[in-house]
Amino acid sequence: MTERKLAVTENPWRRLSAWTDARIGLGRAGISLPTQEMLAFQLAHAQARDAVHLPLDTDRLMADLKELTGSRKTLLRHDPVHLQSQACDRITYLQRPDLGRRLSQPSCEALDRLGHTGDSPVDLALVIADGLSSYGVQENAVGFLEALLTDLETDDQPWELAPLVVVSQGRVAIGDDVGHRLNARCVVVLIGERPGLSSPDSLGLYLTWQPGPGLTDASRNCISNIRPAGLSCGEASRRLMYLLRAARRKKVSGVPLKDRSEEAVIDQGIGNFLLR
Repeated sequence: MTERKLAVTENPWRRLSAWTDARIGLGRAGISLPTQEMLAFQLAHAQARDAVHLPLDTDRLMADLKELTGSRKTLLRHDPVHLQSQACDRITYLQRPDLGRRLSQPSCEALDRLGHTGDSPVDLALVIADGLSSYGVQENAVGFLEALLTDLETDDQPWELAPLVVVSQGRVAIGDDVGHRLNARCVVVLIGERPGLSSPDSLGLYLTWQPGPGLTDASRNCISNIRPAGLSCGEASRRLMYLLRAARRKKVSGVPLKDRSEEAVIDQGIGNFLLR
């Protein structure tokens, strides 16, 4: 037993791993990684690949969303809608990012049939896209929406929402197309983020004011790393509500819209010199 313990040379930085998911202080066995750490790395790599390639269980997600919207009729008066981008399958989606940014023709026609275009815009459209981590969407989207819809219902100013939309093989910019066709002042895209070796289950949010064709990432605000080991659904909703209120008040998003939601934490009663 003693010889087996000595086979692995411990690293004094190892104790810092209690505060981070980063791979630090792994130790060594000779000139190589210990077997346990090598196997953990291979597992994490496999989980990241699975997050990208495994299809989103849209039937399960739509059922969960229908149950959620059924109890929120004051905000969401319609059942969720399932759409498809122009990327017909996962391989096409990965090889042709441009196709994941645009709706298929049948999906465009389905949105037009909803009758939400016209002179009277809605305040907000919510779009869920599988993105690069179906796992992140499957595990976190419904929980986040529960927190967000609660915050929207209790906000000082009322919010009128478009029907909830789920897009298969969708990228962030798909929200521009959806929001424009739904005549929404603002769109928020919930999307699975590119998985890392310690975060295959991360959900991201992208907010865009006045969505429409031709916008770039400079027009969006992002909140990322929403997952149990990262940003909680409640905290993510709080930050998004700050941005939504500010976007509606200033009528901008992206670079001109700064996230000041953490100023109270930064300030701590002594003032933030960067804002003076």
